Amino acid sequence: MRLRHEMAERATSTPQGQAIETLALLTGLYLAASPWITGFNNLSTLAVTNMLVGIAYAVLMSGGFGRAYERTHSMAWAACALGAWTIIAPWVVAGDVSTTKTVVNNIITGVIALLLALAAAAAARRAES
Repeated sequence: MRLRHEMAERATSTPQGQAIETLALLTGLYLAASPWITGFNNLSTLAVTNMLVGIAYAVLMSGGFGRAYERTHSMAWAACALGAWTIIAPWVVAGDVSTTKTVVNNIITGVIALLLALAAAAAARRAES
């Protein structure tokens, strides 16, 4: 058990792990605030969705990659799902999206979130070996 804890510590103590964690936190906070930053808060359902998903992503990814490999691995894949959801949310939640900035914002932010989550999963896997 101590070995698994040390592996998780190694993943977050590297500059790469710290960069992933910091960028993921910023991505989640941006996603939560994006309806008001980009000005599409009139689509209230999508605005609330972005806010909730952004907060969940930030909390999930800033948790220090978890304390055990299994938890880290699960957190990273859950974050991948949140990134994928962010990409498709404008069509699923808002239906016929009338503004391009809504779609572009969610696609770019979702892709960044997805890539950071995959990087976190890879860092956890490297720390295990």
